[in-house]
Amino acid sequence: MRKILVLLGPNLNMVGVREKGVYGFENADDIEEQIIEYAVSNGFEADVYQSNHEGRLIDKIHACLGEYSAVILNAGALTHYSYALRDAIACVNGSVPFIEVHMSNIHSREEFRHTSVIAPVCVGQIAGFGKTGYFLAIEALKDMVEE
Repeated sequence: MRKILVLLGPNLNMVGVREKGVYGFENADDIEEQIIEYAVSNGFEADVYQSNHEGRLIDKIHACLGEYSAVILNAGALTHYSYALRDAIACVNGSVPFIEVHMSNIHSREEFRHTSVIAPVCVGQIAGFGKTGYFLAIEALKDMVEE
């Protein structure tokens, strides 16, 4: 079975609590459960990992070599300024494809959110569809990741 990692950055543990008009009312645990169920129903094994610490996310990216076929990444605010996260992805993206996902439409929010420093090292970006963005990324991976 193909194995994917859904990697979630700072404050994504607060989905369902923070800015409900932007992120919705479902809590992070419920969405995580749905992501795993959707992945399994589409032929993937999936792990979800969330951290509010940049270094832990970088360590998890480095450790994905040989363990995961692909990564779905919502880096939260780190998307817009973390060159360290971008470099970590670049270290492994020749072997492990990354899809960048954002629940909100980062291009219709504050100006500082319009630029993603990780986009150039990801195979694609999905933004603005809430939790459905994770499901869309899984759909995209079906054609990218061999069984």
